[in-house]
Amino acid sequence: MNKDLLNEDVQNYLTDNINANIPKFALQKSPFSTVSSFELTTQLQGKKIASKKIPFLLSHNQIIFPPHLNLEQSSSQIVAEFKSSLFSGKTGIDLSCGSGIDAYFISRNFTDYFAVEPNLELLEIVKHNFAVLKNQTQFINSTSEEFLEINNQKFDLIYLDPDRRSKNNKKNVLLEDLQPNILEIKDKLLNFGKNIVIKLSPLIDIYQLILQIPNIHTLYLIAHKNELKEVLLILDKNLHKNPTIHCVNLETNQKIVSFSYLDEKELGIKLSNPKKYIYIPNVAIMKSNGFKSLSFQLNLEKLDLNSHIYTSNKLINFPGNSYEIVGNLVLKNIKKTQANIISKNYPLDAKQIKNKYKIKDGGENFYLFTQSCGKIIALKLKKIIPQ
Repeated sequence: MNKDLLNEDVQNYLTDNINANIPKFALQKSPFSTVSSFELTTQLQGKKIASKKIPFLLSHNQIIFPPHLNLEQSSSQIVAEFKSSLFSGKTGIDLSCGSGIDAYFISRNFTDYFAVEPNLELLEIVKHNFAVLKNQTQFINSTSEEFLEINNQKFDLIYLDPDRRSKNNKKNVLLEDLQPNILEIKDKLLNFGKNIVIKLSPLIDIYQLILQIPNIHTLYLIAHKNELKEVLLILDKNLHKNPTIHCVNLETNQKIVSFSYLDEKELGIKLSNPKKYIYIPNVAIMKSNGFKSLSFQLNLEKLDLNSHIYTSNKLINFPGNSYEIVGNLVLKNIKKTQANIISKNYPLDAKQIKNKYKIKDGGENFYLFTQSCGKIIALKLKKIIPQ
């Protein structure tokens, strides 16, 4: 870690170049004898990423940003703040510190908090930043596996975000392909932790997870502005046949939708032809497959078993996108019009529909192509903007 990066003239130089093109900036010679062009570029990249993803860091002018890859893999501020609201206790530990964003927010709810990181250079940067932020987390330079071999301390919370990248930089999804292998160390984690929290890829199959890890008592599917960010597992020593699944869509007015694993499997579903309003669930609910639970809780009917689109005569506050039906589409009349295409459970996808009818993308109109009660339908919709 080069502390000359903190010199006032270096920081001013970075501020002056905040809008610079990164590839062009990287080719420029450093104007400082003790700071390389590569180091300057890393800091500029860090500031740019932080401005969108972790803005609180920019209010502290002594922060040193870790390499680009570490920041890209870290949680965003809004997601880390939400996760921190879920946990508190006396002792906690993060076995995969990385750039420290999750550790920073979660640690504030614990009397004693520890963070494990095998990369010494990265660890020194995070230790420096935590000192700037006046956070008292204690750091351990070790891999999570090495730490678990020598540890004899119990924790109220153990947090782990396993590395999902293979040696060839391919992103892994399956538990057995992660580093560390969750299935191999699960029992050790449960032996040392009252609650085990594991962050996983949004691509992972949550129902396969429930079968693989019977200790899961809660899952959070966390989205931000309708983009799924991560799957969060909470485990304990008990065996759970009926875990609770929470679907979260941050920075919206949409409520958290929660349901139990067995209830979703046992509930029935009501179908209906389109009424006055149409609803399409947010990505967290789509990921959860909690379609029957959503219908039951909100007293809504689905258009079709496989369409995952809901309808009602009375407008409700729905966790997703809401539309008012303008009318049925006459397909011969939509050629060369402008609209946003929604295709679900329909023979053609949105791109194919646009090409077939030469529809220009965008505008205020929404065309829905789907099935209702086994029949293909096409509707013109008006999107309802949340108040």
